[in-house]
Amino acid sequence: MSSHRIGLAQGTAIYVGAILGAGILALPALAAEVAGPASLLAWLALLMFCVPVATSFAALGARYPDSGGVATFVSKAFGARASGAVGYWFYFALPAGAPATAYVGGQYVAHTLGGGQRATLLVAAVLLLAAFGSNTAGLRISGRLQLILVGLLAVLLLIAVVTALPHARTSNLTPFAPHGLGAVGPAASLLFFTFAGWEAVTHLSGEFRDPARDLRRVTIMTLAVIAVLYLGLALTCVLVLGPELANTSAPLTLLLQQGTGSAASAVTAVMALLLTFGTMNAFLAGASRLGAALARDGVLPAALSKGHRPGEVPRRSLALLFVLSSLVCVFALVTGTQLGPVMLAASACFIAVTVAGLLAGVRLLPRGSAVWWGAVLAAVVMTVILAFSGWFLLLPLALGGVAIGWSMWTARRRPAAPEPVRPPLTPQVAEPAEQGLSG
Repeated sequence: MSSHRIGLAQGTAIYVGAILGAGILALPALAAEVAGPASLLAWLALLMFCVPVATSFAALGARYPDSGGVATFVSKAFGARASGAVGYWFYFALPAGAPATAYVGGQYVAHTLGGGQRATLLVAAVLLLAAFGSNTAGLRISGRLQLILVGLLAVLLLIAVVTALPHARTSNLTPFAPHGLGAVGPAASLLFFTFAGWEAVTHLSGEFRDPARDLRRVTIMTLAVIAVLYLGLALTCVLVLGPELANTSAPLTLLLQQGTGSAASAVTAVMALLLTFGTMNAFLAGASRLGAALARDGVLPAALSKGHRPGEVPRRSLALLFVLSSLVCVFALVTGTQLGPVMLAASACFIAVTVAGLLAGVRLLPRGSAVWWGAVLAAVVMTVILAFSGWFLLLPLALGGVAIGWSMWTARRRPAAPEPVRPPLTPQVAEPAEQGLSG
């Protein structure tokens, strides 16, 4: 068994990789189209909202470090059946979310380099196989690889910002709210999923050398990195591109063209690859360990439990995720299923996991503390967001029903515990004096 544990640098890289996604390549433009320069307020508001979500999960992970992640928190707060439902939401949503994420990355790379649908599918397949291969090798490899890739990504984003800043014009901030300040809300809704992912890495809490100490530090460092990259990129896009920002589908390419010229397309393609791979790598690391933990707890077949201990590689759980992801890909290709519904269905499950984890935090964290109030606020906001999933809420409801049904079925099949064997009763013979007999 491997004794490898996640350090601060690798942990921060995995966390950042889970939060960052290929969406930041296009979302600055979409948010500016909705709210103009006032979209910067949406970026800032969501970054502030990340604080209570991230600190709640960090506090829970420090108290209950386990590969079950949110499912473990929910088990402590609401019992085993609720925990099984939450575990199913995350585990079985990933085979839909991972191929969809790979396809988005493939689209961006193919579009940037002038390729078509065949190139998109090829890039997506390579990304998906690379993410599974990295996790099969274990956290020692995938964590170090994540550290290198996130470091490279951060450098490229900073290059894009720094080289474009000389072209910034403060006049591009006016009019600041061309569609009114009320448009900041829809812009924030659009940007929300670029700040999600904190629930995915809770399953790695047991992999840290000292969860109580390291999770807090990693969370702080991740928030700092996200703040610099997101706010720096959004502000530079607004100041440099101005009105042109709302009319482009590839704002980062335009930004890079200001500083790097003809190399912009190639650099953007590399960044899309790094962003997509980093997200899938982090989510797979968490989901595979969750699957092993669910099997350990009797919510999935026991054969999948191998690898649930810290330092081990849950290869059987990964293999099942790979098979399910492949089936989703085949189904989507055969039926011509659109990307949007697949992503919305997976998102409904991931949001439901976040809500469940925050509600567990309200139950488990010290009542009245700052982190408790943060969990309360975040739980309310996330519940409202979950309600907007509409008909896609049927998927987490169905998965929850299957999880509860499996638990009940396995409980009935489990042999009843034998009655405890009691020692035979031996009659006590009283002493003559006690019987009142005289000689």
